[in-house]
Amino acid sequence: MTRPASPLATLARLPLQGTTGVTYYHTMPRDKIAITLDRQMLRRLDHLVRGKVFPNRSHAIQQAVAEKLDRLDRSRLARESAKLDPREEAALAEEGLAADLGMWPGY
Repeated sequence: MTRPASPLATLARLPLQGTTGVTYYHTMPRDKIAITLDRQMLRRLDHLVRGKVFPNRSHAIQQAVAEKLDRLDRSRLARESAKLDPREEAALAEEGLAADLGMWPGY
């Protein structure tokens, strides 16, 4: 006899409202935090939740924070890449290729 899935496990696999083919899984441990938002921002957030853009406030805020962290990571990568010398990088990329050319198949 198969055990029925727990209500929480079932809930964690429900598709999000307003999405197409996306299933939301809680796979990482989470911590609760408290935040303070100005009233206008909270009204806008609640409007999105009522419009089923997000299932709840928590998910909306979590997604916003994740997107901001991703943007910061990308901009940090761009800043670090700008510090590289293109000629030096090209020389490093070509290093050792001359000796290896004999081992490569012809095209």
